[in-house]
Amino acid sequence: MKREGIMIFDSIAVGPLSVNCYIVACESSREGIVVDPGGDAELIISLVQKYELKIHTIINTHGHFDHLGGNRLTLDAFGARLLIHEADAPMLGRSAEVARKYGLQGENSPEADGYLVDGMDIFFGTCRLKVLHTPGHTQGGCCLYIEEERKVITGDTLFADSIGRTDLPGGSHEQLLESIRTKLFTLPDDVIAYPGHGPQTTIGHEKRSNPYF
Repeated sequence: MKREGIMIFDSIAVGPLSVNCYIVACESSREGIVVDPGGDAELIISLVQKYELKIHTIINTHGHFDHLGGNRLTLDAFGARLLIHEADAPMLGRSAEVARKYGLQGENSPEADGYLVDGMDIFFGTCRLKVLHTPGHTQGGCCLYIEEERKVITGDTLFADSIGRTDLPGGSHEQLLESIRTKLFTLPDDVIAYPGHGPQTTIGHEKRSNPYF
C-alpha cells in the first residue's frame, strides 16, 4: 500500500472490465473511503481489513455497471453510505440489466444515501477531497480532487492520452471536452490523475499531449 504524507492511497483492478477501485484513508485515524468498487468485493474487503481501515463512504464516480458491481457487498461489509451524483442515481437499479446487454453478469446496486454535488468536500479523518462534477461520459460523472496530495481520481472522464467514450446514453463529446478543460486542466500540472481504467498520468502531460485537445 502506498503511504504518502498523512494519507493512505491504494488501488486494485476489479471486475470483468478491470476498473481501478481506489482506497483512500487518513493515516492517523484510519478513516477512509472506497471509490468505484466495480466487482471482486472480497478482494476490496480483504485489503481494507488487512490495513484495519474504517470505511464510512463508498463513492461511484458515475453510474455505469462496471463501476458498481461491488457496491452491495462492500456497503454491507463496511456499514458505509453510498454517494453518487443525482443525475446518475437512476442507473444504480439498472446495473444488472445493462451488464447482460454486454454478455456479462452484474448486480443492481442499493440506492444512494446521498448525492455528490460540484464543489462539495468529503472528509475522512484529517483528510479531504473535493467533488468536481464533470459531465460528458455520463451526465453525473464526477472527479475527486485531493488538493493536499496533488491527486485527482478522474473516473471515466480522463484517461492517460485519452478521454471517456461518449457514444453511450447520456454522453456528449463536446460536454466532456468542456468539463476536462474547465475542471481538470485548470488544476496544477503536477497533479497526478488516477483514471477509472488503465495507468495514471498527470494533468500537465494531458494538457500537452492528449490527442483529443
